[in-house]
Amino acid sequence: MKKLMILGASYSQLPLYEAAERLGIKTIAASTPGDWPGFQAADESTYTDISDPGAVMEAARKFQADGITTCCLDTGVRAIGYACERLGLKGLSEKAADISSDKFKMKEAFMAGGVRCARHICIRNREELAEALEKLNFPVVIKAVDLMGSRGIFRCDTSEQAFSFYEKTMEATGKDYCLVEEFIEGEPFGCEAMMSEGRLLYCLPNNIDAFQSYVPTPVGHSVPWKKQDSLGEEAKRQVKLAIRAVGLDNCAVNCDLIEKDGKVYVIEITGRAGATCLPETVGLYYGINYYEAIVRLALDMEPEKLFTKPYPGSASLSKILTSDRSGTVKAIRNENAPAEDIIDLSFNIQPGDYVNQYRNGRDRIGQIILAGKELHDCEERLDEILSKINIEFTV
Repeated sequence: MKKLMILGASYSQLPLYEAAERLGIKTIAASTPGDWPGFQAADESTYTDISDPGAVMEAARKFQADGITTCCLDTGVRAIGYACERLGLKGLSEKAADISSDKFKMKEAFMAGGVRCARHICIRNREELAEALEKLNFPVVIKAVDLMGSRGIFRCDTSEQAFSFYEKTMEATGKDYCLVEEFIEGEPFGCEAMMSEGRLLYCLPNNIDAFQSYVPTPVGHSVPWKKQDSLGEEAKRQVKLAIRAVGLDNCAVNCDLIEKDGKVYVIEITGRAGATCLPETVGLYYGINYYEAIVRLALDMEPEKLFTKPYPGSASLSKILTSDRSGTVKAIRNENAPAEDIIDLSFNIQPGDYVNQYRNGRDRIGQIILAGKELHDCEERLDEILSKINIEFTV
């Protein structure tokens, strides 16, 4: 029986464990200690810091893993590249994992590879920040190079803001440098893809529903992309250029992009499947279980077979549920009846839990996934469904 090590054991990785079980694959959960559901779902488990490449490699060797994978989080990407290359397992290379885990190295690779992206400058102190601000146009973004979930990333409209947020970024990052880059004021969108043995198995642009904070952060996705007919080929071309520039192969791909004035810019790319229900979005569009594709890819079990069949191209929409206030939950009232178009409507909180007013992905309280013939049908249904959900808080 094949054994798959999955980095991360949270709610987001749980479908990977379930997909592996359906395929008759033994799973090893690797994560820091905690009451994570993946520990209960896995056949074996190890308390391992998945941000430590050496520790992950030793754990994979100890448990005799035949593959290593993750989804929905960046933390383990560098370790997957490091361990897979040294243990002879299928996965992205150590170099590609390193580049995609450092936004400065990534942007330098983009520039060398002809990828359209924002102008950027690496800075290590306030003096270099001042010099950079003289060369770049406002607004700019101060960006930590090693964090996920939009942490350590701030839009700045003035020099005063830039210097203030620079201090916050350097407090958050584990590096002695960060990026300052021009903020492209356009329409953000995303793209999911998968590479296997140098082949692009699919490429699916998607619309992003963004929460407006210091920078826009995704709280939902939908397909088909609203500009697919006019810009779909250009989006695919830029994604392929970015994949080649970073050297991504034998991995799922998650890419953030922006469209402005008919031009597509690549913001970031990494070698893992996206979060915020993106694996479900891909699965609905292609009529497959995308988590199974991720498992198959890591174990060299011909994931391309899943993408050779005719696919429905289904319209779908996903959105994470959020709270506009902080407090202790008294009751969750959901008056929606089960329906064919509601693929999932679930909560990861219960009465008695304390929830935060939404600021980033860690504050999510549940999710909705809808499918329909047309995207506008899903959008109309979302409003109806949300109107029937009410979270009551203790006084």
